[in-house]
Amino acid sequence: METPRLIGMTSRPRFSVVIPCYNEERYLTDALLSLRKQDFDGEFEVVVVDNNCTDDTAGVARDFGAVVVTEPTPGVCNARQAGTLAARGEIVVSADADTVYERDWLSRIDAGFRADERIVAVVGPCTYADGPRWGRYFGRGLFGAVNAVYRATGRAVYASATNIAFRRDAWTGYDTGLTQGGDELDQLRRLRGKGRVVYDHANPTFTSGRRLARGFMYNVFVSLVVHYLLTYTVNRIAGRRVFGQAPAFREDFR
Repeated sequence: METPRLIGMTSRPRFSVVIPCYNEERYLTDALLSLRKQDFDGEFEVVVVDNNCTDDTAGVARDFGAVVVTEPTPGVCNARQAGTLAARGEIVVSADADTVYERDWLSRIDAGFRADERIVAVVGPCTYADGPRWGRYFGRGLFGAVNAVYRATGRAVYASATNIAFRRDAWTGYDTGLTQGGDELDQLRRLRGKGRVVYDHANPTFTSGRRLARGFMYNVFVSLVVHYLLTYTVNRIAGRRVFGQAPAFREDFR
């Protein structure tokens, strides 16, 4: 049976959904199935970046009609940079392989951009689809605070890299000297410098809780404080990659 393609045949689709991957064949199918079921009535493409995969990630992506780009330099910013450079859409949507998306996800993003031509980005939260209860509470608390700040100030201070959409002509690149945080904090900073960034708290994505498998203490003090906040801050101040990429998590709760 022929597999339906995710994209149409126009020269420039409305959206390019960019998904960086390192050995994600196990999760990618669910992500692509959720994208196939989108109720958005325009055209969009999916760009999957093979970032040194040793499994059949690329084969899964091609079976769904996705564009596959190879990026040999490891790191999420390198992968997103390569995927965005290959993207043909008016709007690039940053997504992840271990994440699924509601049917109206792209439609809501589209409506956000159409509300005001000065909007350069529409971003949103994510929630853990599985894993320990504390992880889900943590996510709700984090993005609840982000939403409160946005409602009070109009400033989007954080968004998940699973849920950042931006106009291609407002994009100034990813800083490939950065690792964790480079595709979220730094990208938001750059986009705010180009225009208005809208935070849509009612349009979440649903991501795997596999990264929580090592427990609360590890995730707060090692993953968040060291691998994310400290690494991002030091690398950005230094202007180069002083601290490298955090270990890739492949534990899960399935």
